Amino acid sequence: MNKINQFSLSLASVLALPSFAQAAASPNVVLILIDDMGWKDLGAYGSDYHQTPQIDSFARDAVLFTNGYAACTVSSPTRASIMTGKYPAKLHLTDWIEGWKFPEAKLKVPDWTMFLPLEETTMAEVFKNAGYTTAHIGKWHLGEQEKNWPENHGFDINIGGWAKGSPNLNKNTNIPNGYFSPYGNPRLKDGPEGEYLTERLAEEACNFIDNHQSAPFFLNLWFYNVHQPLMAKQDKVDRYQAMLDTTKLQKNPVYAAMVEHVDDAVGKVIEKLKQMGVYDNTIIVFTSDNGGLIGKSARKVTNNAPLRKGKGQMYEGGVRVPFIIKNLHQQASGTTNHTPVMSIDLFPTLMDLAGVKVDKVVKNGFDGISLKPLLADKKKQLKRSSIFWHYPHYHSEGATPYSAVRHGDWKLIHIIETNTYELYNLKEDIGEKNDQASLYPKVVKQLARELEKWKKDMKAQMPLVKE
Repeated sequence: MNKINQFSLSLASVLALPSFAQAAASPNVVLILIDDMGWKDLGAYGSDYHQTPQIDSFARDAVLFTNGYAACTVSSPTRASIMTGKYPAKLHLTDWIEGWKFPEAKLKVPDWTMFLPLEETTMAEVFKNAGYTTAHIGKWHLGEQEKNWPENHGFDINIGGWAKGSPNLNKNTNIPNGYFSPYGNPRLKDGPEGEYLTERLAEEACNFIDNHQSAPFFLNLWFYNVHQPLMAKQDKVDRYQAMLDTTKLQKNPVYAAMVEHVDDAVGKVIEKLKQMGVYDNTIIVFTSDNGGLIGKSARKVTNNAPLRKGKGQMYEGGVRVPFIIKNLHQQASGTTNHTPVMSIDLFPTLMDLAGVKVDKVVKNGFDGISLKPLLADKKKQLKRSSIFWHYPHYHSEGATPYSAVRHGDWKLIHIIETNTYELYNLKEDIGEKNDQASLYPKVVKQLARELEKWKKDMKAQMPLVKE
């Protein structure tokens, strides 16, 4: 037995073991994570171009959060926050792996962690210890080395999860096959020529459900779509090209086709759950790891309006995302909820909904809180006043090091490079067009103090002035 498996067993032994009856009655959990999907990319969130009937239908069975947030403006930190229930700042995993290099930048970025440490207890480990069969299907992007891949973080099955954050180059030709087989992925066997990656991952998910319907399962279904390279089946692209006109908010037919591929895949998985008679006993989460990528002027990808900017930026377009949860027999199903919620909340929420006990040490380490009260009654309020972001890095889409706090309707952004603040009232100004910092200095002072205390509590790494 290798050291990694020895560690996993020793970790599991410290967590409370369930009775057989508890395990038999446990609900299934499916956590669907989309890569780079923007807040406005679904019909349920107001897209007038992308066709997403399957996800829209699912949202009517669930609670749709209008103020759902990723923990970071890029993917790897948000993925780590989902798996641990912790802020990226606490994990010191604050940029995508391996990050951008900006030698001309004014500040030196910190020596941050480029993997999810084995010492961290993950959602999969707790589910596994509670008697669940655990599977990860799709993108991982939480470590370059094999020891940090899903099978060493609590997953019994890993299909497609490895070091890379986007579909790989063909190792023989160096041509980006991308979303079409052969994939060049060591955790996914190549399919027939022309097979599309998203369809394949949905098929793998359905096969998993087929083979594990008799006992509770946790399925981590993390699609590579809609991350670049932009690639989709030509028939879908042609249809969106024909639908394109100047009135549409989004205008990229290939990207729209990629969104539809996601919709098809989600619909296929939900239909399989229904066919197997386990849909009503399955908790389902649908969200994204960061806001939609806008892209450069000549290569526009999506449009997050009315939100400002997009992936890799400090504004709402970079962190506000689709966020939908279906619980079991929930009174609030088919409703929208405007409470600010975040990816750090998924671990404690899913444990609470599934009735899985969490070791006290692990539970005390959560930065997120359970959203169960909101899923039972849309009038309920969370006992939390603020949520936070910390990104001490530079990004090719324009972000410079920043920290931010949302408190009620107020959002304060600290631009670290210039040591300046911007203040927005998101209820009145969702597009963050009117900086209110000079009009409300007391609010700036109060939130800045709260933000600094949070960073101190997190032991957040800071960029430094170059020598």
